[in-house]
Amino acid sequence: MPVRVDAKERLRAFAGAGAGILVAGLLSHWVGGAGGLSPWLVAPIGASAVLVFAVPGSPLAQPWSVVGGNTVSALVGTACVLLIPNPVLASAVAVGLAIALMFQLRCLHPPGGATALFAVLAHADQFQFAAFPVLANSVLLVAAGIAYNTLTGRAYPHVQSAPGQSAPQAGARFSAADLDTALAHYNQVLDVSRDDLEALLHDAETAAYERKLGALRCEDVMTRDPIAVEFGTPLADAWALMRKRGIKALPVTDKARRIAGIVTVADFMRHADLDKHEGIGERLRGLVRRLGVSHTEQPEVVGQIMTRQVRVASADRFLIELVPVFSEGGHHHIPIIDADKRLVGIITQSDLVGALYRAVQPA
Repeated sequence: MPVRVDAKERLRAFAGAGAGILVAGLLSHWVGGAGGLSPWLVAPIGASAVLVFAVPGSPLAQPWSVVGGNTVSALVGTACVLLIPNPVLASAVAVGLAIALMFQLRCLHPPGGATALFAVLAHADQFQFAAFPVLANSVLLVAAGIAYNTLTGRAYPHVQSAPGQSAPQAGARFSAADLDTALAHYNQVLDVSRDDLEALLHDAETAAYERKLGALRCEDVMTRDPIAVEFGTPLADAWALMRKRGIKALPVTDKARRIAGIVTVADFMRHADLDKHEGIGERLRGLVRRLGVSHTEQPEVVGQIMTRQVRVASADRFLIELVPVFSEGGHHHIPIIDADKRLVGIITQSDLVGALYRAVQPA
């Protein structure tokens, strides 16, 4: 399985592991040489370095896991050497018991199993082995890990918030409690912190949402060949058309079907003096009634009441770009035009909401 990290992160990890072992080795060798102690560096510390520097966010790589896991396992291995003469049986018991104790003490650390086995194979029959080199190596490695990871922008130790205390993300389709339920059902140790797992799942959800909605263009969701009227269409005809079709807006076009404006229910209401609630129905009927005279100050055709400044969008425009137009701009209908600026469709708030709803549905 490929490791999905870039070259910079790989360089950071292996350089850090090398530096950590160098620090632990030099200081342990100095202390061991001064005190006549041997061995001064144990092999499982190399595995611990992989966790501390390559996956510093892992629960298995945290300071207590490294120090506690290695030291407890060394004690178990030494005890097995003293109590079980058969090295094969001692090795099996040491590794199994070390895992059990690491679980109990909440310091599960994979190299701890190797530390217990190393103690048996090296016939470490003195508990001093747990203090030096194991404890000393572990503490020095963790100290180097804290310094190096901090300098290179990685949080170490990785502090987790208590379950249920993380703030819910707006629009998230699962909660912290849902994640806890799933983890309880999974019932296995994960080499990733709960917080990181939750963040990864939210990021994956966001990526899926953007993939589904981000690829949609206006032409994919618009109502094609919408009903339109012209500048000189009588108000009575436009109003009757809107009522018959159950629509709230009509694009106004010229002979070439290019947008000249838009007339909405709000335009009719505004010219019917909506501020005066009494008799609004009669005033609206009076607005759309044909007067049959040649000169009047009352508007009679669509072009006299339409909104001339119209927000339009091209058919190949990404739909997601219209979200702020609808949500912040107060628009309810956006005519869609083709490359020749001719009307080819219209998108309403309902069309947008429908597209958003479909985008968040499971595939």
